[in-house]
Amino acid sequence: MTNVVIIEDEQPAIENLVTELESINDDYNVVAVLRSVEDSIRWFSNSENASDLIFLDIHLPDGLSFNIFRQVKINTPVVFTTAYDKYLLNSFEYNSIDYLLKPVSTDKLKHAITKLKNLKQHFALNYLQLLNNNTSDKNAVFKDRIVVRKGIEFQSMKTEDVAYFYTEHKLVFLVDKDGKKYMAHAENLTDLFTQLNKKIFYRANRKYIININFIKKYKPLDRVKLEVELSIPVSESIVISQENTSSFKAWIENL
Repeated sequence: MTNVVIIEDEQPAIENLVTELESINDDYNVVAVLRSVEDSIRWFSNSENASDLIFLDIHLPDGLSFNIFRQVKINTPVVFTTAYDKYLLNSFEYNSIDYLLKPVSTDKLKHAITKLKNLKQHFALNYLQLLNNNTSDKNAVFKDRIVVRKGIEFQSMKTEDVAYFYTEHKLVFLVDKDGKKYMAHAENLTDLFTQLNKKIFYRANRKYIININFIKKYKPLDRVKLEVELSIPVSESIVISQENTSSFKAWIENL
């Protein structure tokens, strides 16, 4: 689900944009409609408010919308929607991914949304590549076995047979392909993850590292997150945060 903020003071323009978004894809959720610079500054100043895309008119009742960016930090991609073409160059200074002249047509809107998706995929893939490069070089040898403890006994296990790692009470555990639980010989998940093959293992959240070969399916959760189901039973839901959904999808689809 993509959370959208519309900053626009003209009701017909708001209704047109909402209608066009709904006709293109029902995966867009309008979380706020803001009608002035002041309202926008107030909304974005609240750290609990978040969006994935902003549709922004330039002329608002209390000034140019560029003033919003001068008062509050915004990292969200922006599609400018305006009746004026003279601000095109200025828009590039403010997270602009497209500049649409009113009335906004379906084709132009589709093009802007496609551009956003391509950019998100590009940067998600680059992030994963950077992560891999930071934790290991091209000639790195990943951990292919790990020492585990069961009772008073220790044994060596292939990492490829591990369905998932998790942490509990500051200890690291793993569950193997047969659903058996062991204590892993590891200080913490962060250090362990640096030693694992990133094509196979993904750091789902602070508590879990999961093996791609044991992922049964995943589905949207609360519109902005993902819930992952493994083929091996887990005592609780494994949730991918909103910030990591793009990188997870890129990892599972492209690596």
